[in-house]
Amino acid sequence: EDQNKKSPKRKIVLLMAYSGKGYHGMQRNVGSSQFKTIEDDLVSALVQSGCIPENHGEDMKKMSFQRCARTDKGVSAAGQIVSLKVRLIDDILEKINNHLPSHIRILGLKRVTGGFNSKNKCDARTYSYMLPTFAFAHKDHDVQEEVYRLDKETLEKVNKLLACYKGTHNFHNFTSQKGPKDPSAKRYIMEMYCGEPFVRENIEFAVIKVKGQSFMMHQIRKMIGLVIAIVKGYAAESIIERSWGEEKVDVPKAPGLGLVLERVHFEKYNRRFGNDGLHEPLEWTEEEEKIAVFKEQHIYPTIINTEREEKSMANWLNTLSIHDFNSSAV
Repeated sequence: EDQNKKSPKRKIVLLMAYSGKGYHGMQRNVGSSQFKTIEDDLVSALVQSGCIPENHGEDMKKMSFQRCARTDKGVSAAGQIVSLKVRLIDDILEKINNHLPSHIRILGLKRVTGGFNSKNKCDARTYSYMLPTFAFAHKDHDVQEEVYRLDKETLEKVNKLLACYKGTHNFHNFTSQKGPKDPSAKRYIMEMYCGEPFVRENIEFAVIKVKGQSFMMHQIRKMIGLVIAIVKGYAAESIIERSWGEEKVDVPKAPGLGLVLERVHFEKYNRRFGNDGLHEPLEWTEEEEKIAVFKEQHIYPTIINTEREEKSMANWLNTLSIHDFNSSAV
């Protein structure tokens, strides 16, 4: 206790990994305890380990808390970053992790400048989306079950469509609560592609990677949902171009299960402060191994097992026929 009170408060960032199943996203909703979030468990561990006083748990502004990305309900992360002021106690990471469930881990810590804000200083975010490849099986002439295997031509088509998203576009149709005239609906996508398929437990999966400056709620799931609808033969390729126009387009939202926040990028901050002799660049090469192990132990098995048990992708694919891809959405 005494040591805790004497420890100076410092601005740090924590590198976090978590499996989001069963949580209502990352961001804490103070006052609504029935929806458990990742931050509820994190704040409780910070208080119990003695890094922050108890009253900072109730009012997160007191510790200048900021997350890099608000992940949605059920979404996981392998490289989430939060910035906050803590007492730098001995064995801080071990103590915090002792109070966290095994599916939430703090994998790294770095000191940052006093005015650092992980959300504002982050200049790009990379997400991955792991899905069973039968999501790309054509509705009329492919088998729709887990025995489906993705062929080279279909993968090329998927990648051609995903590449259409690169650049700056008006994504108002890919989120709720934003109109076509809202300037914040314009977003910049740096890369988006689907990797080679692989088989786990007799189901073939593939991983889509997307790197962008920032994303709106549901945006990535809708970007992927629309490509699936085109590849399966429910919608014409021209719908992507149309969705950036002013009219309202019915864009289906793929399940949250496969979405993972892979890493967040601080290129500008690193150039300015990374080598100033006082601060380290916010890069996590030494933690890569721990991140990979966490994904293998907690994230991928959860996605695979949930897919097998709850069939979230298969059930969602059955709803695609209800969408009207031709007329403007009402």
